[in-house]
Amino acid sequence: MVGYVMSESIVESPVSKTIIIAISASVAAIIALALGFTLYSSICPCERTPGGFLFGERAPERVNDWTFANSEALCQIQIYAGIRPHSINLNCMSTSQGELFLSCSVCTRKYWAGKVEANEHAMLRLNGIVYPVVLNRETDPARMDTAWSARVAKLQTFGGAAINPTPNPDAPRPDHWWTFHVASAI
Repeated sequence: MVGYVMSESIVESPVSKTIIIAISASVAAIIALALGFTLYSSICPCERTPGGFLFGERAPERVNDWTFANSEALCQIQIYAGIRPHSINLNCMSTSQGELFLSCSVCTRKYWAGKVEANEHAMLRLNGIVYPVVLNRETDPARMDTAWSARVAKLQTFGGAAINPTPNPDAPRPDHWWTFHVASAI
């Protein structure tokens, strides 16, 4: 009797190679996007280009007096637009009582302003320090006038750029101007 030897060989399915390549490419793309977004976040916000995450040393304690913010030309804030972090440069100003406000001219056209809801948790970076904060749009005319006066006073020192001119000290608050109150969230 003649013996038969069955040879077993593993035949690779072309479908399995395709799936492995597709999964590998997807993982590589996700890693590249994450690294790219992290690099982008470390550079921007820059001028008028928004950024992502705000990196920096985290504030160690609650802030009750924000007057030190008036020594910085701009603040940077980070909100979440859906699941994506969105950060920008903007004017911030403190009143003499230490309350902090954000300035937003022609705010109906600003992407970030439409994403800020009541008691919006955000991050604020000043001089490399990142502060957890809560933002609320201020709509009371008297409070808006207080914030506007603080803005005008601060811009006497830091104004002068083409996109951020120095206002007259008695400049009236325009109707298109919004402000957001900033409170420490620690």
